[in-house]
Amino acid sequence: MPSKGPYPPTVAGLGGTPTTTLDDPITAVFLFLFVCGAITHMTILQINLRRGTKFIMSGMTFGFCMARITACTMRLVWSTHLHNISVAIAAQIFIAAGVILLFIINLIFTQRVLRACHPHWAWTKWFSMAFKLYYASIVIMLIALITCTVQSFYTLSHNTRRIDRDVQLVGSTYFAVAAFMPLPLLLLVGVLPKQSRVEKFGQGRFRTKVYVLIFSSLLLTLGAAFRCGIAYVPKPLAHPAWYHSKACFYIFNFTIEFTIVALYAIIRVDKRFHIPNGSHKPGDYSGGLQRKVSLADRVMSEEMVFDDEPSSDRPEVEKRNGHV
Repeated sequence: MPSKGPYPPTVAGLGGTPTTTLDDPITAVFLFLFVCGAITHMTILQINLRRGTKFIMSGMTFGFCMARITACTMRLVWSTHLHNISVAIAAQIFIAAGVILLFIINLIFTQRVLRACHPHWAWTKWFSMAFKLYYASIVIMLIALITCTVQSFYTLSHNTRRIDRDVQLVGSTYFAVAAFMPLPLLLLVGVLPKQSRVEKFGQGRFRTKVYVLIFSSLLLTLGAAFRCGIAYVPKPLAHPAWYHSKACFYIFNFTIEFTIVALYAIIRVDKRFHIPNGSHKPGDYSGGLQRKVSLADRVMSEEMVFDDEPSSDRPEVEKRNGHV
């Protein structure tokens, strides 16, 4: 009677088995980069909170970096414990789980752009509920994917493994669609006629926000589509294909993801995509910003009254005020 699992995999996986000579140095570099990313986004979050600005996407990006730090750590441990299947399972789970946070962040940004351009329907209850249900479905799919991944290592039943593989294919496809989803939604911004002016929010030009979303969505879709594609064409463990190489693993996983993390920090999405706290209806985006701008304008106007006097008149004013 065969012993209970976990059992080693029979098909090739992306990146293969890590080695101390090649994988450890590369993984250590990405570990350092994601630590820097976690520190940066947590610092941005704390600074904003002290200023009374709530931007939870900085916290979500920090959470993603922490998931990648754990994945890199588990991969380093795996390289020195090659026969420990439990470590291999943990490494694969953390690699698959963390990236959905970036998908959700991009969807949140896209929803804000849609509300700014088409408030008459993008603020409706059904549209907001559709986004919430979609977020919940992504989490549910992730749970199912993790469960089936773990189960596939602990069973020898061909039928159970077939079911687990079907769920894994559905999950990888679902995540690829989630990464791609902002692009067709942004297409609605240009296709559908606007019934009102764009309700500006955050800092910077509005078109820059759209460009950032398009670029990040394309990168995330590239990585998710690549992972999904190779799942549909499995190869034996002893004969992996070129797309199972370590170069593909690091490019389509860690490189793409850190590029997004760095992009969010460099262009300061916390400022560009920030909306006033408590926004829940059309007009809240620009209404909150207008109140802040009007206060600043009053302060600036008072400074201009005192600072913009002609230089020839200033001595007389100082004499009248008793200053030499």
